[in-house]
Amino acid sequence: MCFKNLPIDFDAQGRAFLKEGAANPYSTATAAPPGVPTQLTADKVAELVKRNGHVKDVDFDPVTRVAGALAFHTVTDVKERKVLEARSIATLFRGYEVIMVGRDPRDAIFITSRACGVCGGVHSTCSALAIEMAIGCQPPPLGVLIRNLALALEFLYDHPLHLHLLAGPDYSAAIVEGTNPSLIERARHTEAPHAAVHGYRTMFDLMTDLNPLSGGLYLEALHMTRVAREAYVLICGKYPHPQTIVPGGMSSTITLSVMNEMFVRMSQFFDYGKKIAGIWDDITEFFYEADPKYKLVGSRRANMIDTGIFDHPDAYDATYKNATDWGNRRWATPGAIVDGKLMTTDLHTINMGLEEFVEHSYYDEWTGAGQTQHFATDPVGLPLSPYHPWNKVTKPKPSGQSWKEKYTWDTAPRWDRLGMEAGCYARMWNTAVAKKLPDNPFIEATGTSLKIRLPRGKLPETEIEWHVPPVWNAFERNRSRAYCVGYTAMIAMNNWMAAMERLKDGDTKTATMFEIPKRGEQMGVGFWGAGRGYLTHHLVLDRGAVANYQIVTPSTWNASPTDRWGQPGPYEEAVMNTPLLEESTDPAKFRGIDILRAIRSFDPCMPCTTHIQSEAGMITREVNTCACGLDE
Repeated sequence: MCFKNLPIDFDAQGRAFLKEGAANPYSTATAAPPGVPTQLTADKVAELVKRNGHVKDVDFDPVTRVAGALAFHTVTDVKERKVLEARSIATLFRGYEVIMVGRDPRDAIFITSRACGVCGGVHSTCSALAIEMAIGCQPPPLGVLIRNLALALEFLYDHPLHLHLLAGPDYSAAIVEGTNPSLIERARHTEAPHAAVHGYRTMFDLMTDLNPLSGGLYLEALHMTRVAREAYVLICGKYPHPQTIVPGGMSSTITLSVMNEMFVRMSQFFDYGKKIAGIWDDITEFFYEADPKYKLVGSRRANMIDTGIFDHPDAYDATYKNATDWGNRRWATPGAIVDGKLMTTDLHTINMGLEEFVEHSYYDEWTGAGQTQHFATDPVGLPLSPYHPWNKVTKPKPSGQSWKEKYTWDTAPRWDRLGMEAGCYARMWNTAVAKKLPDNPFIEATGTSLKIRLPRGKLPETEIEWHVPPVWNAFERNRSRAYCVGYTAMIAMNNWMAAMERLKDGDTKTATMFEIPKRGEQMGVGFWGAGRGYLTHHLVLDRGAVANYQIVTPSTWNASPTDRWGQPGPYEEAVMNTPLLEESTDPAKFRGIDILRAIRSFDPCMPCTTHIQSEAGMITREVNTCACGLDE
């Protein structure tokens, strides 16, 4: 069975239906899903704080009002070196769903792009996909290929940014020397296994070049983000908010000259992909060997979700009816993974299992007494929950902060009522296990791994292999993201080659003309992805205007609060499972580096303020994980 917690079953032909006999099949008045961790109750936390001097509660400083701001609350047992309670707080209401109501749907391409200052193109594209589905507009093959290239280039900007500017410094000599000096001493005498690829003889040399601002890897990552953006603007006009993404394809002018200029830049990621995979293999294994407890830092259940990305030009027809077929032919396969097992690759099933809850969020419920469910089924007749985004109404309701009641502007999306994690690694995991990749010379899915063949540059042609990890934690998130550089570069290469063949045959059409229908009601959804993973835009049109618009981003999943069953969101769960491995015995010098590694490993697209309690009092750390204001 695909669903264990939702009231949905499947007939002999695999068609979903609601189980019979329940007056309110989607009732939330049920027990927590079995086998999931839960937060301590507010009463239990208060009891521990009162009884134990080494268990400390945390208050909050004022939070700076910046885009996507996140604060993080912990109750920490400093004697046992563990976190007892964790709360993820999105402190800002963005309101794009409210802004969109009543507008021409084409406005969404430019308005929702502003949902992120790093990866606006993913929102523009996702909105274009939602509009295409609602109005029945299929892009031409070249338009699909160029759109794939644009998003691959955006990810080639995003991944180095995370790995060596935002997360990498947590593993640098400058940081580790202050938190775990024995590791630095060990690094001085440990040879780096992949020295022949990345050029660092010892782990100390490598960790020194991870130092923020001055380290060679930090500076190289800045350069590679520029290379990716130079290629991106050739087909998208500008960065970060593209001008050439439209329903029906791309409005770019594509010539052989443009394609050659793109290749010059894209090909630089062939060697970089080899190097960065070797670097993060060495970092991960070094920490594991130094102390196996590092396998618990940022650990949580391997529950992940992704709708896939990068359409096949011969398969994508923009219809919801055929979403299962064209979804399974994407370069990154859709999928829902529960406890490490791939449950489905069917976009209809993934969509059907999606719900959003606001029990601990600053919103009013849109279900309940006097409320009617707008859509009981999706466009092909499959059951939908009243908590599904197509039924959701965004009803902001600011209130005071209360851990027992409401404490965040984020919602709690759940799939089959489970807390799921989004990330580029989810699309790799799905793709590796499902073995549905299009035939190509560069990427092979084996069922347990992805083999990625990177062409010759200054380094020889090399095959790197990302394996589905036996443990899931902060280190594996970073290692997987490093391998995703090579994976994404080879997806770009495959689409570049296919586009070149079409250009040589005289095919230059990149977009299909369309009109927005002014009659009746239409539904659409953009199934897409960001550098950080899962992204959907659910759209309802009424007589040509937007009647409802709902966005679920990777950070909506990852930063989600504890739900009504006491089940923590992914950040919260990962922090609760993290041991505090710093060597300092002076609470005043305690940095909480392991908690910061856990949070940052998700690549949160927001500036975070993390507060950690020690015996010396509350320690406040500014954790800037967004590049929106980065100066080069």
